Amino acid sequence: MSITTRIRPCLWFNDQGEEAARFYTGIFPNSRIVRVTHFSDAGQEIHGRPAGSVMTVVFELDGTTFTALNGGPLFTFNEAVSFEVHCDSQAEIDQYWARLGEGGDPRAQQCGWLKDRFGVSWQVVPAQMDALFADPDSPATRRAMNAMLQMKKLDIAALQRAYDGVEV
Repeated sequence: MSITTRIRPCLWFNDQGEEAARFYTGIFPNSRIVRVTHFSDAGQEIHGRPAGSVMTVVFELDGTTFTALNGGPLFTFNEAVSFEVHCDSQAEIDQYWARLGEGGDPRAQQCGWLKDRFGVSWQVVPAQMDALFADPDSPATRRAMNAMLQMKKLDIAALQRAYDGVEV
């Protein structure tokens, strides 16, 4: 099977790449494992991974292709890179927030960001997020920003009320 994505994120895991790919494909619609490759004994003195163990997993999340690499403990994830999940409804935000956050770090939650059980950062946001923050000089944008800064999981209705200047 040929994969035509020119640019593809590669996520470096110690040895949980396949577990992570199965976790993520169980959350997002239109997702699947595309290919799993295994280490051979070639280069074992460099990579140090057991022959036959999973090397890479190519997977798709709602049409976006990713690679998971079991590269060992040398590198770990941090918040400098995250993946945004744009949601059309509060129900979607609630669903992705709960599923991605299962077993994750509850201390790493702010402004829609969360860290999953593998240490990968995600921001679960309303689809209209860009529109709310388009004009940095707008009082509406400032109100929405101040509201967002008080949230962990984002609340679409509360953000919109703040933007509109509606007090509750």
